[in-house]
Amino acid sequence: VGDYVDIKADPSVQSGMPHKFYHGRTGIVFNVTKSAVGVEVTKVVGNRQLRKRIHVRVEHVRKSRCNELFLKRVKENDALQAAAKKTGETVCVKRIPPGPRPGKMIKADQSAVKVLAPIKYVFVPESEK
Repeated sequence: VGDYVDIKADPSVQSGMPHKFYHGRTGIVFNVTKSAVGVEVTKVVGNRQLRKRIHVRVEHVRKSRCNELFLKRVKENDALQAAAKKTGETVCVKRIPPGPRPGKMIKADQSAVKVLAPIKYVFVPESEK
């Protein structure tokens, strides 16, 4: 209960199969029975998101990997904070976006450089045509 699961219908088992709308969706387990699991999935209806609760057989469900990187980051941050607390330091565990890449100079042959410019517009009056 509380795990993230992916709903993927297995065609070799027809019983307990989810509706085609839920195929490929990720949800959270809210109930477990002997042969099925209850999964809570969000569904967009009009301009709102509804939380739909469906029961699907175990054959049509697999554990999702959507949360792995988050859980790994949480463990690493906890370890960093525990180590910093022992030494009495403060550590920043926020994710920092990569900044702009450094600039670089490109050396080129002056003969190989072509300057592109538009062709000059010449107005020709109707009388001269």
